[in-house]
Amino acid sequence: MSDLPRKAVTRTAKLAALPLGFAGRATWGLGKRIGGKSAEIVGRELQQRTAEQLFKVLGELKGGAMKFGQALSVFESALPEEVAGPYRAALTKLQEAAPPMPTRTVHAVLAERLGADWRDRFQEFEDKPAAAASIGQVHRAVWEDGRDVAVKVQYPGAGEALLSDLNQLSRFARVLGPLIPGMDIKPLIAELRDRVSEELDYGLEAQAQRVHAEEFADDPDVVVPDVVHQSEQVLVTEWMDGVPLSEVIAEGTQEQKNRAGQLLTRFLFSGPARTGLLHADPHPGNFRLLTGEKGEWRLGVLDFGTVDRLPGGLPPTIGDSLRMTVEGEADAVYDMLCEEGFVKETVDLEPEAVLDYLLPIIEPAVAEEFTFTRGWMRSQAARVADPRSPAHQLGKRLNLPPSYLLIHRVTLSTIGVLCQLGATVRMREELEEWLPGFVAQDGEESADVPDDLVDDGIGEAVEA
Repeated sequence: MSDLPRKAVTRTAKLAALPLGFAGRATWGLGKRIGGKSAEIVGRELQQRTAEQLFKVLGELKGGAMKFGQALSVFESALPEEVAGPYRAALTKLQEAAPPMPTRTVHAVLAERLGADWRDRFQEFEDKPAAAASIGQVHRAVWEDGRDVAVKVQYPGAGEALLSDLNQLSRFARVLGPLIPGMDIKPLIAELRDRVSEELDYGLEAQAQRVHAEEFADDPDVVVPDVVHQSEQVLVTEWMDGVPLSEVIAEGTQEQKNRAGQLLTRFLFSGPARTGLLHADPHPGNFRLLTGEKGEWRLGVLDFGTVDRLPGGLPPTIGDSLRMTVEGEADAVYDMLCEEGFVKETVDLEPEAVLDYLLPIIEPAVAEEFTFTRGWMRSQAARVADPRSPAHQLGKRLNLPPSYLLIHRVTLSTIGVLCQLGATVRMREELEEWLPGFVAQDGEESADVPDDLVDDGIGEAVEA
């Protein structure tokens, strides 16, 4: 891989080849069937070739193409197992690495941003990147004061590539949609596009990371490396070892998976309450599992390029509506959804039908502990995706207000990672501690789980 492909025509041609490739493989599959191969064998080969081409192109292009691939990667647990299998290995590759940019390009950026004597700022600098992501790659180094550091260098032309890719991908949303049942691809791409300028600004990223590093400095469960230096296109932070979450998913013990899942949930809900910021890029490549001084597992958090600014923490409306849903208050939940814009004025729905739609989704919040599984995720995706189901028909009539869009995506993405982990998590405990409105205030009824919901199996994990 040489320089990040910057010419729009080159990137567009590569992306445009994707739907053509899908069609070509379908023709190839038909030929194999005529030649006598079974449908099952041909289907598996077709899925594998599709996955390989899709994620090879997305990974090579980096930019918005890879960003989109990373966003998709956390939802693979929603795919039927016979489809998910061939995709899983290809998706995982996107979470930790991508082809590097040439050493000469890295040196040129460092010289431009840190000065011609940039090497004097480091005692050591490794030219081989330790990791590569959508808009930059990371090099391990030793700072001038002896600290081990991670040096993130932004790809030249990353901004143009991001916008070009996401604009192009939005045209293929219909073709790409079937990859994740029940998920509308177009709003995801639009939201990623809206965040481009923020992600390219390493000044904003450094500011968000410093806030988190300061808040979690003495935290026994979460570790955030501090910022050492920041300039345009270059961000230097403390180095953090640990086991990448993608490895925990693939090879970790159940104890590690449960611990990682619990801490990921805790960070999701405690972060906004403690910092006024929501880490908005929760794919496994951005998390590590570290061993503490006493042998306990801690969660390391990386990459604060995309955050949602929530000065008051998560909106109390989320906790209030979740608590009232658990309590079965259909009319109150419906009124709140209407007031917040989840139900438009021109739409009229039955409150009880809305409650029935929400209850299966909130299972993890009801039980004392809940085991997240791919089976549960698939059941939720299938329920919403099936055009014949009442859930699908009702879901189409609900609206997602812009102010909740990023919160919604982050929550779904985190749940996707929890399902990849297969983690047993005490989510209710974290909600009670950190989510405003979930615990009843004086004069309000508490969110005790009604007996009939427990009897109906709500709150019990669905087996994979």
